[in-house]
Amino acid sequence: QLQLVESGGGLVQPRGSLRLSCATSGRTLGYYAIGWFRQAPGKEREGVSCISSSDGTTYYEDSVKGRFTISKDNAKNTVYLQMNSLKPEDTAVYYCAATRSAYGNSCLRQWLYIYWGQGTQVTVSS
Repeated sequence: QLQLVESGGGLVQPRGSLRLSCATSGRTLGYYAIGWFRQAPGKEREGVSCISSSDGTTYYEDSVKGRFTISKDNAKNTVYLQMNSLKPEDTAVYYCAATRSAYGNSCLRQWLYIYWGQGTQVTVSS
């Protein structure tokens, strides 16, 4: 079992920044592929960024490339999503998730994930 708890969301102005955190408990974080996903009102949940379980390569949804950075600290069992240059269209509930096997860019495919956090709201508005 793996428990994930997101934090760090909130209200931020366009062009601002937030750092989301996902604290985990259970087996060492390095065992898993990790992903960040988001769901905006009226839209399906989509992959935002992930770290593959094969070689630790990071992947990003096109709209966040160059603005968001995923990272993890295995010693702290914590995953991060640094979000810069935020836009109103980034407004969504953000979820972290983990799975034991997601190779390459398949780590952006949400159906592969077993463990999910409850989400944290990010609102980008003036």
